[in-house]
Amino acid sequence: MVRSTIIVRASDALPLAASVDDEQTEQTLQEHKQQAKLIFRRITPNAEPRCSIESGQYTLHYLIADNVVFLSIADKSYPRKLAFSFLDELSKEFASTYGPKVETVRKPYAFVGFDTFMSKTARLYQDTRTASAANSGLDRLNDDLQDVTRIMTKNMEELLWRGDSLDRMSHLSTSLRSESEKYRKAAKNINFQAMLRQYAPLAAVGFFVFLILLWRFW
Repeated sequence: MVRSTIIVRASDALPLAASVDDEQTEQTLQEHKQQAKLIFRRITPNAEPRCSIESGQYTLHYLIADNVVFLSIADKSYPRKLAFSFLDELSKEFASTYGPKVETVRKPYAFVGFDTFMSKTARLYQDTRTASAANSGLDRLNDDLQDVTRIMTKNMEELLWRGDSLDRMSHLSTSLRSESEKYRKAAKNINFQAMLRQYAPLAAVGFFVFLILLWRFW
């Protein structure tokens, strides 16, 4: 079943709405909600519009539509087709109700009232048999959602590993630029010292000759 749902603005991860979860659900899904925040930060304009990310006994499904990310945390055994059908319903209702306001809001959870629709829809999808029958009868799934094999599936550990690698690469890149600047300055200094060692004796001889000539013609 769908355990929790979060809606954020894709461009800056501003929370727009979320399901009202009881205390037990909050405690159980605490780590996964933190992972959801990580996913929101990883989303870019080129991100997959639909993706499932497996994490332990749960799967985080997200759908991006009109600069809004709809993410649900569901049991790993919950059918992906139903999870994305659920998110699809949310996205259509949200766009119809709040669409023009999404880009203008500044405060978090500006559309907290959307929880009523989320809760009602989540209850419809709580029983997989009932939800499957409803979707079959009303033909709510479009072609993309019917072919769940085309929806990318990732592993949370892989996502975290890639994120760590990117952070490390960014750190290494900064370090390399710093070290490169140090080496460049050091190379200039070494070249200058080498030039002094090469031409200083000649300069000294020339200066000595100049002094001798000056003394003779004085």
